[in-house]
Amino acid sequence: MGGHFGNLERVRHVITYSLSPFEQKAFPKSYFTKGILNTWRRFRSQVFRVAPPFVLAYVVYTWGNEEFERLKRKNAADFENDE
Repeated sequence: MGGHFGNLERVRHVITYSLSPFEQKAFPKSYFTKGILNTWRRFRSQVFRVAPPFVLAYVVYTWGNEEFERLKRKNAADFENDE
């Protein structure tokens, strides 16, 4: 009743390709020349989409913490006439 895990069902009309890890180059010759420039180009093209929400979240977070600390303190004017 059934086969081993991974061979439980026959899938038809699906073709998969793979490349052996022994045939790949981990660091090709152009990695340091083209790779760093490509990373910089991709960073530069996306920074104005990603950074503003993080900056806004940081500003709201710091404002909220400062407001919480301000509201947590007692008002000294309320206790001027205490003995």
